[in-house]
Amino acid sequence: MTSTSGRLSNGHALVTGAGSGIGAAIAKALVEAGARVTLAGRRAEPLEALALELGTDSVCVVAGFDVTDAAAIATGLDAARKKFGPVTILVNNAGEGPSASFEKTSLEMWNRVMAVDLTGVFQVTQAVLPDLKAHGAGARIINIASTAGLTGYAYVSAYVAAKHGVVGLTRALALELAKTEITVNAICPGFTDTPLIARSIETIVAKTGRSPEDALKEFTRHNPQGRLVQPEEVADTVLWLASPAAQSINGQAIAVAGGEVLSG
Repeated sequence: MTSTSGRLSNGHALVTGAGSGIGAAIAKALVEAGARVTLAGRRAEPLEALALELGTDSVCVVAGFDVTDAAAIATGLDAARKKFGPVTILVNNAGEGPSASFEKTSLEMWNRVMAVDLTGVFQVTQAVLPDLKAHGAGARIINIASTAGLTGYAYVSAYVAAKHGVVGLTRALALELAKTEITVNAICPGFTDTPLIARSIETIVAKTGRSPEDALKEFTRHNPQGRLVQPEEVADTVLWLASPAAQSINGQAIAVAGGEVLSG
């Protein structure tokens, strides 16, 4: 990562869902690249642990940042701006993906997934947009979607619908903001080596009695490379999209999935 060090030295990045997994990897990469980073999330403990690791001069911790709550978003942004000024790079990473058959997907589950994974992106982006427009060229919106935004998977219909919505919103907003030179892109990871996948493997083992190795195959079989994506690979893609070299990359949904999705 040393080749990127310092190139984002004037940037203030806000990363939602920054406490673990992909969000934490993104935050680390941005700090290494010289950005000031606001770690936003609902729970204070993981955010504060990450801040301690990264150094408190480089980061601002904003706990209680619920992307479904406009008031919580506004409060968090106020704190972020007070420490580091206007946001110039927005990474919408917060999300959740419960599993259920379509017939057993309750309206409550459906509404919750939509609120977090899609409407949350809308609300946070709308709240941050004045900062980005004031900054102009070089400002970035990077949405962490999923290969589920490019194709379908059984038993996660709400998640698939929400992530398709994120990709659609990305493309629409990219065109709307093109003349401002703010770029809007989505990254679509395949199954990634995160605590969420680890918990899913534990659930499969507990329910079926299968070995952890066999349970892991439920996820790696989707990737033609036969492995899980690493969070750092997603983070590296964020760094590229945030860099000056990606100024012409706009409205794209970039799969980081070992060849799983070859179109979209």
